[in-house]
Amino acid sequence: MSLLSSPNVSEVFVHLGERSYRIWIGVDILRQLGSVVAGLGRVTLAVVIADANVVTPHAETACDSLREAGVAAELVVVPPGETTKSVETATTLWRELLRRRADRKTFVVAVGGGMVGDLAGFVAATYARGVPFFQVPTSLLAQVDSSVGGKVAVNLPEAKNMVGAFYQPRGVLIDVATLDTLPDREYRSGLAEVVKYGVILDEEFFAFLEKHCDALRIRDQKVLPSVVQRCCRLKADVVEKDEREETGLRAILNYGHTFGHAIESLTGYEEWLHGEAVAVGMICAAKLAERLGLAPPGLADRQQSLLGTLGLPTRLPRVDIPSLLRLMQHDKKAVHGKLRFILPRRIGQVEVVDNVSTDSVVQVLEEVME
Repeated sequence: MSLLSSPNVSEVFVHLGERSYRIWIGVDILRQLGSVVAGLGRVTLAVVIADANVVTPHAETACDSLREAGVAAELVVVPPGETTKSVETATTLWRELLRRRADRKTFVVAVGGGMVGDLAGFVAATYARGVPFFQVPTSLLAQVDSSVGGKVAVNLPEAKNMVGAFYQPRGVLIDVATLDTLPDREYRSGLAEVVKYGVILDEEFFAFLEKHCDALRIRDQKVLPSVVQRCCRLKADVVEKDEREETGLRAILNYGHTFGHAIESLTGYEEWLHGEAVAVGMICAAKLAERLGLAPPGLADRQQSLLGTLGLPTRLPRVDIPSLLRLMQHDKKAVHGKLRFILPRRIGQVEVVDNVSTDSVVQVLEEVME
């Protein structure tokens, strides 16, 4: 049964047995957060974790809504940026929860982008061996991808998301109106993950994105809710079948990420946004698939055209290729240092490919570099 009263709210239900939860998607629904959280059971305290960029208005609105619903709410602010997603920041947050006497009926509520969701979720998963966690993603990337599926983590200097857990939220509330305050570069970064879902799972959705590029670029609220809902449903379908990456199916969600994570790490997580790196990573993966004879000619060009039209980078500046390869060997999909990639067969279908030669990867990187 829905906990939201708006008739314009769509829902995605993630079927995971006792860990099942709902995702609510709508416009201007953030003020209903309090009634949703209060409806999930007895809550002694809600600790809202947000980065400094979203305190006003989103985190403040979230806290006000919780308090209006009778839930005590306290706000903890962390610095923005991927470098905040660290063991050091997690330690600070554990101590903040301890200072506030958080218990197992305390909800950790993440308000912000993917960095905040990953960090706050990791803290919730590990504090007191696990306290309830709720996601309020305010970036497009988080709304369509990272807030769904229960992957939470922090980074090591050598590798992204290397310390983490599978820890499902109690729910996800997505207010598409929060995207109005998102900087343009951050918004475009999220579109890379949107495109990813079309490439890996849904050719019809990919064609829809090609047709509605103009609406996507201007954040048309008539189009965005359905786009977000489709991405959440596609990801939920995968997570339901392979919650903890035990069958290999969930690995397809990392399309473009072997290249992308290495690009982020090589540049210190500061020069490239995640979606920008993934956009170039997807182009690399598509070109690699063509080079290996897995994908038909033209697939990479079609993907590159859509990403470029949406304002995402399609070329990689000159970087040290040996350093990039070493970082790729640290990727979680690598097996004993041997590279493993998610590569497309066609738009809408990808597969895991092992034992790709280093020479082929180098040739693709040289082709994509400016």
